[in-house]
Amino acid sequence: MGALLETRGSALSWCRRERIGGDGALAAGPRAGQIAALTREQELALIDTIRGHFPEDFGLPGDLWSRRSVAALASDTFDLRLTGTTIARILTTWGVTARDPSSRACALCAGSVERWMATAYPAIARTAHEHRADLHWIGRARLCGVAPSAEIVSAVSGPPTRPKIRFMIAPGGVRARLPRAFLLRLSGPTGRPIHAIVDGSWATWQLPRRLPRRVLIHPMPSCERLKA
Repeated sequence: MGALLETRGSALSWCRRERIGGDGALAAGPRAGQIAALTREQELALIDTIRGHFPEDFGLPGDLWSRRSVAALASDTFDLRLTGTTIARILTTWGVTARDPSSRACALCAGSVERWMATAYPAIARTAHEHRADLHWIGRARLCGVAPSAEIVSAVSGPPTRPKIRFMIAPGGVRARLPRAFLLRLSGPTGRPIHAIVDGSWATWQLPRRLPRRVLIHPMPSCERLKA
């Protein structure tokens, strides 16, 4: 019972841990009625290769990782051609998946997020359209079963029926910051403007500062961002 009566800061950290989640895991390993496309060792090696690197480091197209570039890397590394379904399953278990805005909030923030979606979000979407800017939903998921600690930082854009997801594998931990390089790469080599909607996985002090004017951050409501 004592743990429930700790300081507000401890409660907020618990909320953020819930949002970061343990929803990234390893997909490899035999399952009933299935033959795994990658062994556990191969999947760990793939994660290790991607961690801290970008597609261009391996001569692959794209500023950030995508389903296509991961499939190409796996093919080059293991001489193994993975189907789109297999790649999608692997990335989904890692936490690379489109998420509804309501699922990006803990129970304490859900009401605030719903109100924000009804009031603030339409203006953000309208401004992004007027600026001819790309609109991205930014979140993260802890990648379990790997050492050192790592997490998936992902961006979802495009229509809900055909979402485009790009990601990187970054250092993990509750105190890990949102990588500045990730946002800059979303802007691409042409420097196109972007509006990044950032979920409550990051507290205010974890968001990058001194970003170029073409990159605008819109933090979603979060108990981590309320003043004490």
